[in-house]
Amino acid sequence: MTTIRPALEADLPAILAIYNDAVVNTAAIWNDDIVDLDNRIAWFRTRVGQGFPVLVAAEGETVLGYASYGDFRAFQGYRFTVENSIYVATSARGKGAGSALLAALVDAAKQQGKHMMVAGIEAGNEVSIRLHEKQGFVETARMPELGFKFGRYLDLVFLQKRLD
Repeated sequence: MTTIRPALEADLPAILAIYNDAVVNTAAIWNDDIVDLDNRIAWFRTRVGQGFPVLVAAEGETVLGYASYGDFRAFQGYRFTVENSIYVATSARGKGAGSALLAALVDAAKQQGKHMMVAGIEAGNEVSIRLHEKQGFVETARMPELGFKFGRYLDLVFLQKRLD
């Protein structure tokens, strides 16, 4: 049975593996370089230190995926808007972990008094777009050729959900 819980530092090696797999094999993360464990530790401590959740989907001790949100933009006027990130291990995709993580993130953001959640998704990632749409996110922008990876330009789709 999949459970959603706050991530622990002990989960960071699994989070690192999921992150680096997404960097190497997908256009979900627009970085070309993999990162090391120190990078994920710093990321985790920063997120938690800022009061943002870092959640994992797990079956027993196995981390299936992770999710978080942070500031949409670093200006005071955006203080009630957050942007989510959800990544699921290749072996766990299509089995409900992403959906459970997104629902838990939405609940956490509501509890923190946030007004809007934004998702920035590579336009070719139809699975992620549908996942968000099923939970009430609406496409609000499509920005062509905004990023570059794997020798080609990538389009970015923004979806958002009102939380209050």
